[in-house]
Amino acid sequence: MKLASLKSGRDGRLIVVSRDGRRFAESPASVVTMQSALDDWDRHLPALNEVYDRLNSDSQTGTPVDFAKLAAPLPRAFEWVDGSAYITHIKLVRKARNAEPPATLKTDPLVYQGGSGVFLGPRDPIYLEDKAWGCDFEAEVCAILSDVPQSTKATDASRFVRLLMLANDVSLRELIPAELAKGFGFFQSKPATAFSPFAVTPDELGPAWRDGRVHLRLRSTLNDRLFGDPEAGPEMFFSFADLIQHIAKTRSYTAGTILGSGTVANEDRARGSSCIVERRSLETIDSGAPKTPYMQPGDRIQIEMLDGRGQNIFGSIINQVVGNK
Repeated sequence: MKLASLKSGRDGRLIVVSRDGRRFAESPASVVTMQSALDDWDRHLPALNEVYDRLNSDSQTGTPVDFAKLAAPLPRAFEWVDGSAYITHIKLVRKARNAEPPATLKTDPLVYQGGSGVFLGPRDPIYLEDKAWGCDFEAEVCAILSDVPQSTKATDASRFVRLLMLANDVSLRELIPAELAKGFGFFQSKPATAFSPFAVTPDELGPAWRDGRVHLRLRSTLNDRLFGDPEAGPEMFFSFADLIQHIAKTRSYTAGTILGSGTVANEDRARGSSCIVERRSLETIDSGAPKTPYMQPGDRIQIEMLDGRGQNIFGSIINQVVGNK
């Protein structure tokens, strides 16, 4: 099933989208928002599936999707927890600044908790007050979770993944070093995150969803030029199940928590990069200095994932950087 949220109030209006992503129908009156669907998923799922089946069986039903009117699938969430499951990315970025990877690189996932009260929709602009802040995109895969009990183990964790979607985890790179030097983590350097138009149930991916990973390429296009299309599955060192086990070690999570994979990265340089800082790191390693600039007002990033038939599963994130509001 494919779901989205129209811009409406703080929490949007839940809609059901056809498999081809072209048409939608409003959700049943009993379930108005994405959060309400997640709060009582098993009760609402049959009615939502009925709408979805009707859209897919009759191409004349439904209303054309206007992407400009879509909010993030969850316009705000109880929690946004982002991992860093691709250790190729971690090693490259640290090597470029002559820093060793953490000793626990392969045993203890890196995570941070981002702001979740305000998210960007798939066509919303990225406001950049100062271009010296080093605006970067980060293309990621995300899971929307159900209620997750404390002490959940990886062997049992995949059943708590309700929906999957994509993210552009915007980063202000030049603000990060000073924040990390304080020893208290990211804050100003992590503005609002943007999400894909659609969130889909794992079964929509067929065999591409397995072992807690999405086995498809994640494509990033910067100013109409391909920037990267790495494989999201094989080199995701920590699966979503592993990440769930990690974050649930000492506390539980409520339905509607969003969990990110971190920047998708491959060892094969031919696959490109899912963020600018990774390319700059490679340039620094190769020639001693970065060459690729960070995003400036007017730049546009597009992030999407196609299945084996060329279907744009989650729809495209297209964010343009603009100056002050």
